[in-house]
Amino acid sequence: MQTRWDVGEPEKPTINIETEQLKSDLLTLNMGPQHPATHGVLRIEIWTDSEVVAHAIPHLGYLHRCMEKHSENLDFRGVIPFVDRLDYLASMNMEWTYVAAVEKMLGTEVPRRGELLRILTAELQRIGSHLMAFGTYALDLGAFTPFLYAFEEREKILRLFEEVSGARLLYNYIWVGGVWNDWTSEQLDRVATFCDTMEEEAKKYHELVSMNKIFVQRTANVGVYSLQDCFDYGASGPVLRGSGLSWDLRKNVPYSLYPEFDFNVPVGTGEVGQVGDCWNRYYVRMREVVESIKIIRQVLAKLEPGPVMGKVPKIIKLPKGEIYLRHECPRGELAFHLVSEGDAKQPYRLKVKSPCFTHVSMLPRVAPGQMIADFVATVGSIDIVLGEVDR
Repeated sequence: MQTRWDVGEPEKPTINIETEQLKSDLLTLNMGPQHPATHGVLRIEIWTDSEVVAHAIPHLGYLHRCMEKHSENLDFRGVIPFVDRLDYLASMNMEWTYVAAVEKMLGTEVPRRGELLRILTAELQRIGSHLMAFGTYALDLGAFTPFLYAFEEREKILRLFEEVSGARLLYNYIWVGGVWNDWTSEQLDRVATFCDTMEEEAKKYHELVSMNKIFVQRTANVGVYSLQDCFDYGASGPVLRGSGLSWDLRKNVPYSLYPEFDFNVPVGTGEVGQVGDCWNRYYVRMREVVESIKIIRQVLAKLEPGPVMGKVPKIIKLPKGEIYLRHECPRGELAFHLVSEGDAKQPYRLKVKSPCFTHVSMLPRVAPGQMIADFVATVGSIDIVLGEVDR
């Protein structure tokens, strides 16, 4: 749906969205930057005609840390804790994407066990991220119990990550050349047990939330992004797949050892509601949890004894050049554009391509004509983390 007004500071229109008849002056309301429905420090200025949203303007920058500029003054290893703080609900995926860019320029070979452990942690992190999305989305729409279920299972993942990295949320675990620490056989056994439990939990979530009449009424046919909308804005991840396109970098532009693994790419099917709506975006994430479990089980079957770190120089200096490298993270395609001048031990430039930034920019497209409550459901359905948007 095309918006009637460009993002910026146009004069406020006095047109009712549904009847296009002069009704009343629009009221300006602020969602955020502290409102729970904005999922972080995001301020969305909405112009409303009664309960109908006429226009929405996202205002960013409330969490800006100057991460990209700081990285120019750190050595290549020292950047890793900074990328942890981008999407702080998927720190393992952030680390891996950055480290993979450095390794490709450096020409470093990662041992097979180290690469498999990276996939293990990345897919566990994907499950943990989607559990957070599941719990908080239900909370947005007025349901508290699913949040508790999600956090109970997510806690098992965080406990394992804390044991192997020493940190609960910001790990600094995936290093240039491999991973910082190996997993013990006891920890891997617990991962296998978690997969069995999580598979059953996913079925329970489906019965509790996915097909719940109230949840369906709040999300089906709400906040519809067409496939063309996704192409226009460059959407990726569950937002793009929820609109019906089977596109996943792990399958379509495979990296690491993913070509060895058998898994499916869930897409929105319109089973409930319309393809591209809030319900289909939500359900893609829930089905991805099951696919990640499938990948983790295959990793456990392939693991063999061996080193987890390759040979890396004590001081890393990359050759002169640049690279643009992307990975499939829980919220979409994260990419790093890394530039090296060849005579320094720190990046000359480091730019981050954030999928969450793209998805926030899509909100003005879908907002006009929505009820305020439906707009809350739409914001929650794109599952943004502001640390990645603002950096």
